[in-house]
Amino acid sequence: MSSGSFDINDLKRRMQGATSSLKHELGGLRTGRAAISMLEPVQVEAYGTHMPLNQVATVSVPEPRLLSVQVWDKSMVHAVEKAIINSNLGLSPATEGQVIRLRIPELNQERRKELVKVAHKYAEAARVAVRHVRRDGLDVIKKLEKDHKISEDDQTRLSSEVQKATDHEIAEIDKMLATKEKEIMTV
Repeated sequence: MSSGSFDINDLKRRMQGATSSLKHELGGLRTGRAAISMLEPVQVEAYGTHMPLNQVATVSVPEPRLLSVQVWDKSMVHAVEKAIINSNLGLSPATEGQVIRLRIPELNQERRKELVKVAHKYAEAARVAVRHVRRDGLDVIKKLEKDHKISEDDQTRLSSEVQKATDHEIAEIDKMLATKEKEIMTV
């Protein structure tokens, strides 16, 4: 009973990549206190490519409700401001030279609901990523069966394993989202 060149563990690893990426993004959704990790999801268009904010600036927390972004290259200040505004974090940059200050707003009910919406958007992107991996895996399995490298029974069994892995990761994503939503709404 050979499974051709199909590796379920590789598929699971790719699915878990989407989950760990979501964990990282949700970690950036803070609940009223300044934290450097809030800006981790921010991608700056710099030098003809997209790069993480921490590759063009130094982020620090001078006060509990203030982030300071020291942009290294003066020509990048506007691109960094734009990236922060477009990040849906609800932060308004105040720029002085190459330093961008970001006041962390008090979390009113409306802001909490906005953060929950952002969390839902991140979770849906992770679910879509997991489904893409599932589709890729099922395509490989179908091709192996079509090329007579695995039997029809193997195709059914492997497809079932792929679906189980998908269900497991989607459940993980839903659990992470529920936890983050509760955290946002109760702080």
